[in-house]
Amino acid sequence: LLADQRALLPTCGEEGRGGQPRGGRKGRHYTAMTLLLHPRILKTMSLAPAAFAPISDIEYMRRSETVFAAIEGAIDRFLEKDVIDIDASRTGGLLELAFPNGSKIVVNTQPPLHEIWLAAQSGGFHFKPAPGGWIDGRDGAEFFARLSACASLQAGRELRFEP
Repeated sequence: LLADQRALLPTCGEEGRGGQPRGGRKGRHYTAMTLLLHPRILKTMSLAPAAFAPISDIEYMRRSETVFAAIEGAIDRFLEKDVIDIDASRTGGLLELAFPNGSKIVVNTQPPLHEIWLAAQSGGFHFKPAPGGWIDGRDGAEFFARLSACASLQAGRELRFEP
């Protein structure tokens, strides 16, 4: 199996109630037919183009910390300029942005994958490091452009996040 296909297989012991395998069949796994029937699985997969060069764990941590610092800096500027009051809460590699209307955006690191994930009302996005920034492996969108679009939509006004 290819690495991308192995990620779709259930882990050992993935059982339902009473110890029976989920789906009623022993050894059930996610086949190509299953994927065709579940496009939501495909939509959330991050298949990075070959142009992404691997980076070290130390470089990943440095670059992801820079992203979090830029987001927190932008939120501080929004508050200082009385643009919007977004409550930012950070726990380790997870940053939660709470908007005045109750909606949230979550940005979190995925160290084993060397990715940054963004979850917003408009969807979930996976970004890989690329020269000069972080790029979505599905559509090539840049992280801060996508964050700005999601935050603007949830805030009801234009917000701009920059590296």
